[in-house]
Amino acid sequence: MQVGVARHRAGLVRPSGRVKPGAVPARQVTAVDVSAHRHDFAYQEAQHIPDATTRITAERLAERGVVTLRGLERVAPNLTIQSINGTASTNFYLRGVGFNDFTQNNMPPVLTYVDDVAFPYSSMTSGMMFDLAGASVTPGPVGTEHGQSDTGGEVRLRTNDPTNTWHFGATQDIASYARSRSEAYVSGPLARGLSFRLAGQTQHGGGWQTNPLNGDHLGDADLWALRGKLRWKPDAHTTILLSGHVTQDNSEVVTAVPVSRLIGTQPLPSFSSWQQAEWSSRPQFAHLVGRKAGLKPSEHNQFWGADLHIDHDFGPLSLTAISAFETERQGEYTDQDGTALSQADTYRTIDANTFTQELRLHSSNTQDRLQWVVGAHYQRTRMDQRFFFDYTDYRPARGYMMATTFGLNQQSLSEFGHLSYRLPHGVMVWGGLLHERDERSITGLKSQIFGGATTNFHGESTTADQFAGQLGVSWQMLPHALVYYKMSKGFKPGGFTANNTQIQAQLDPFKPETVLTYEAGFKSDPIPDRLRINGAAFYNDFHNQQILGTVLIPDYGPLSEITNAPKSESWGFEGTVEAHPFSHLHLTQNFGWQRGNFQDFPTVNRAKTNAYYAHHGVWKAINDNFAGVDNGQPKLTLNGSAEWRQPLARAYTLELGPDWQYRGSQAITPGGTGFYRLPPYFLLGAHVSLRSASGRWEATVYARNILNRRFAESGGQATTTYFYIPGEPRFIGGRVSYTY
Repeated sequence: MQVGVARHRAGLVRPSGRVKPGAVPARQVTAVDVSAHRHDFAYQEAQHIPDATTRITAERLAERGVVTLRGLERVAPNLTIQSINGTASTNFYLRGVGFNDFTQNNMPPVLTYVDDVAFPYSSMTSGMMFDLAGASVTPGPVGTEHGQSDTGGEVRLRTNDPTNTWHFGATQDIASYARSRSEAYVSGPLARGLSFRLAGQTQHGGGWQTNPLNGDHLGDADLWALRGKLRWKPDAHTTILLSGHVTQDNSEVVTAVPVSRLIGTQPLPSFSSWQQAEWSSRPQFAHLVGRKAGLKPSEHNQFWGADLHIDHDFGPLSLTAISAFETERQGEYTDQDGTALSQADTYRTIDANTFTQELRLHSSNTQDRLQWVVGAHYQRTRMDQRFFFDYTDYRPARGYMMATTFGLNQQSLSEFGHLSYRLPHGVMVWGGLLHERDERSITGLKSQIFGGATTNFHGESTTADQFAGQLGVSWQMLPHALVYYKMSKGFKPGGFTANNTQIQAQLDPFKPETVLTYEAGFKSDPIPDRLRINGAAFYNDFHNQQILGTVLIPDYGPLSEITNAPKSESWGFEGTVEAHPFSHLHLTQNFGWQRGNFQDFPTVNRAKTNAYYAHHGVWKAINDNFAGVDNGQPKLTLNGSAEWRQPLARAYTLELGPDWQYRGSQAITPGGTGFYRLPPYFLLGAHVSLRSASGRWEATVYARNILNRRFAESGGQATTTYFYIPGEPRFIGGRVSYTY
């Protein structure tokens, strides 16, 4: 599936997203469209690639205000990306495949790539979505052509590369609640064969939550980021690209709003507006974590990294080598009970780094019938985390402050190969195989109650050694119609739940997850340049699907724990319709529908366990097998836009139109009903843009959530309360950009 309209402007190369096996990497493509011609439908060549990838142009990302990973759910089908407790950390659900990992110390089911570099923890990409050349979202198991295997799919971001001629540009975006976003770049040659690009962004303001107790407000962004690239082409067959980036994020975060009191008799806060919330931090807790008194829910994060890409064409084959080192230093405060009481105030620090190395050999001539790629990928991660909890006002059960500390060591090595062969009459067959060995261990875990006992836990380790693969066939039955079918096996290693550990059994590793996916799809342009319809249907057969379940700790309460559902399944379809029915009108509609259920999933029923405690005052685990229970993911997701494009006196173009997004209800706990299920929501936006015919400048006025709908983007439980993380209210803003 392809989304967006390509605006090929002078000096800018728009990549097609995912590259066919053996194709020349996008950064080696030298052809540049220097005209202002606009294609009605983007990514024409991708219509002949048998996949369900959604490819999004940089222009569509800007138009829909996609400046974080979360925003991608506004432009791709069957995709849900949720922040964890309102923070920069995210959880992915693609075609319903995903899981909630608060500690972010496990491999996600959906991997994020930036310029072909795999990021094992999505928080490492914070602040990097600027100066983009495009993005793509690929559902289903991947890994036989590059990177690592996973079960849910991948999100790929591609940033702009250096140019051989001088270019510069800047964008200023100002919106409601004093929100400001600024971007700028400069790019050009330094010497023969040597060019560079330097880009940066800043974000400020935008806080829309207020505290009725003292009138304070919350949510202001405070972020800056820089990225530099240096490209050297010593000869016509070699490209060496060195990149580096740094992000400093001191932004405040959206805080929780409690929706139910699970434990205790204190009344929940009463708010006159859904933009109100309560938060607090005791001076003693702020001193304990090394922050100033009056600490608000916020980030104190730094991310930096560097990567080296080497591409060389030997003639019959080409070599690609990618080396990368990424770090994160996080300090994150959240008031999870959503009240002025200190019943679940949390501060965590993460000190992590990851090194990845990938080598690929692939065929050079994309016109050959046989295309192939073989390679290997290595990853090593080191992480130290510390969680501080303030339960002082949670009496008589706790009434103390505590900390949990642990380390994580991980490394994996995978080898992969992929072949495709074009047969006569438009038929192509392909297959791929991957072997991966993953080793990880958790060390030095200690749980300390300040003024009380300290518990030391012995380390645990787990090893996974499995295969993944893919087989498929496609048929280009007409010049503008392609059908395909494929079977894919995905694999994801096991890991550990390390949050708020109370007993040794909580450190037992959960098992690896595997999925066998059957997918059939089509791509068509039944009326070229007027109508495009792409779609795919899928069925996922899971074994040991990794799920956030519940464990009951005696005299303590229920805690979240990642566990395995021995057997589960999901199925559905997604698609994109793009239409240009007559001059000036352009329509895009993405749709996704999925269903799934657990076929065997024994675990603690959190809702019933909480209800039993509320009635009897005693913690008793109510166990259930959730066989036949829906997996809880949104069944229907929709997003799209309508745009009217009107030339004005040959010197300008006016564009205007609405956009929309719908997400169905989502259960936060297995079998969740009532407040354990996020309500569905519909959001409406619009924009009006005026741009010059040369494409050098553009001015836009836009609105998000025009109807000012109240909605919750995620939720969860923290000791005494069940909470929602509210979504943004109406934002009205303007954006001006200039490029040369």
